[in-house]
Amino acid sequence: MRQDSHGPIGVFDSGIGGLTVLKALMARLPHERTLYLGDTARVPYGTKSGEVVTRYSLKNAEFLLERGIKLLVVACNTASAAALPALSATLPVPVLGVIGTPGTIRSGAYQRALEAGQPNVSVKARACPLFVPLAEEGWTTGDVPLLVAREYLAGFARDGVDTLVLGCTHYPLLKGVIAEVVGPHVSLVDSAEATAEAVAELLGARGLLAPESSTTPEHAYFVTDVPERFVEVGARFLGRPIPSAEQVDLRF
Repeated sequence: MRQDSHGPIGVFDSGIGGLTVLKALMARLPHERTLYLGDTARVPYGTKSGEVVTRYSLKNAEFLLERGIKLLVVACNTASAAALPALSATLPVPVLGVIGTPGTIRSGAYQRALEAGQPNVSVKARACPLFVPLAEEGWTTGDVPLLVAREYLAGFARDGVDTLVLGCTHYPLLKGVIAEVVGPHVSLVDSAEATAEAVAELLGARGLLAPESSTTPEHAYFVTDVPERFVEVGARFLGRPIPSAEQVDLRF
């Protein structure tokens, strides 16, 4: 399959959290077209087996591939942990993922990846599932999210952690309260921004960056369930209005 620099970047997630990754991509690569697929009919992926998540992920990728994507970003933490090898082996385009949810914490994927790159690093991981509904409901400031963040993260502050990776695509919306709990001495790493930088580097290395243009690139959104909630809530994650989303059927 010949890749075209004018082709869009494909992004999929089990729902809306991956829109924080898309937001980072739009900021880092303002001339790129994008296609976003939220598998909202089958969210969450974190409660499903790795085999099922891989099957869903391959179907999502097939849908985006049929629309001419030049690169796939797996913006779902669970799918990144479970399905990246199968996607990379199957797809004729480059595949990048993100890795935080209870499923990814149990899998040890984050710990293994970090320790492989830095053998002397000490890694502590903590799933923070209540951050997800807080982000989706827009409760990102105030006493409630602050109390939840303290319950989850106070131990990190006491343990002298110096770097905290925001390992779920929902977590950047709570960056303010997270920073307040862990303190100014802890560096926060936004996985969405890191992923966007990795995409930029890969496209540049392969000569696939879209040419600069004075026109605004197209961004299309697809969901597997009714789009109304995705459009409404997703705007908070994306940081801009979502004009519309098309409902598609990806059943086997």
